[in-house]
Amino acid sequence: MLSRRAMLLTPAVLAVARVSSAAGMTLAMHQNTSSAAGYRGSLEGWARAGIKNVELTNTLVDAFLKTDTLAAAGRILTDLGLTPVCAASGGFGVWEPGDKRQELLESYTKRCEMYATLGLKRIYTPSAATQRFTPEDFKSGPDRMREVGEIARKFGLRATIEATRTSTYVSSLPTMLTMTRAAGNVDPLLDFYHFWSGPNKLEDLDLIRNGEIGHVHFQDVPDIPRELLDQQSRFIPGDGVAPLNLILRKLSDKGYAGPLSVELFLPQFSQRDPFEVASEIRKKSEAVMRKAGVM
Repeated sequence: MLSRRAMLLTPAVLAVARVSSAAGMTLAMHQNTSSAAGYRGSLEGWARAGIKNVELTNTLVDAFLKTDTLAAAGRILTDLGLTPVCAASGGFGVWEPGDKRQELLESYTKRCEMYATLGLKRIYTPSAATQRFTPEDFKSGPDRMREVGEIARKFGLRATIEATRTSTYVSSLPTMLTMTRAAGNVDPLLDFYHFWSGPNKLEDLDLIRNGEIGHVHFQDVPDIPRELLDQQSRFIPGDGVAPLNLILRKLSDKGYAGPLSVELFLPQFSQRDPFEVASEIRKKSEAVMRKAGVM
């Protein structure tokens, strides 16, 4: 039987346990957030703002390589003390059935080779399909995922899929979890914007198994009808109305201890000085993370 003192101490002990279990969640920046600054400009500005973890995007990497080398791209990361935690493949369509899928897989293979050279361990691809699918297309989905995952594995990478709110294939957390579990070698990516604005319920977070989420995109949303939300309507964490605290705590309870990568698209972010926007994002995002007890 617990003493009164022990009972009083229990909430404090639980709070300490929560913080301990969340150790390892870190802030990261997605290059879409400072897309106008280019590959070098975004990274240099973020490093000045104290950012340590970065997520690369294929468009900025490819633009840099038009005039420079892959080795130079890697040196920028090293010289700035930045850790690339994930990167976008740019290969829309690898998850879904289609006539051009083999061609897309060949491009995906080249992208994996490129990112492995840069020291990455994770590559992600959204499901952004718009065509109609049949029940059979969903049943065969894990086989296609497994094929993608095997390509990434050969280069020391972990393949990751992102469910996007408007996709006609993988738009919800339950569907993403079902398929990745059946595939066995692909991880789910939870994007705060797509989760909160898409066809999900908060209770769906309870479906996540311990350590199952591979990567996280971190954003807030404005206080407008969800029907008006679009790809650009994402705010800095803490500036909107999404239940960030609840989602962060649930991710912590489910064993997620990786990067929270802030991905924004509005011109007020993407065209702004990278140092200034990263400084604001860091201040606001870390305040949200501290409040949730995940850093």
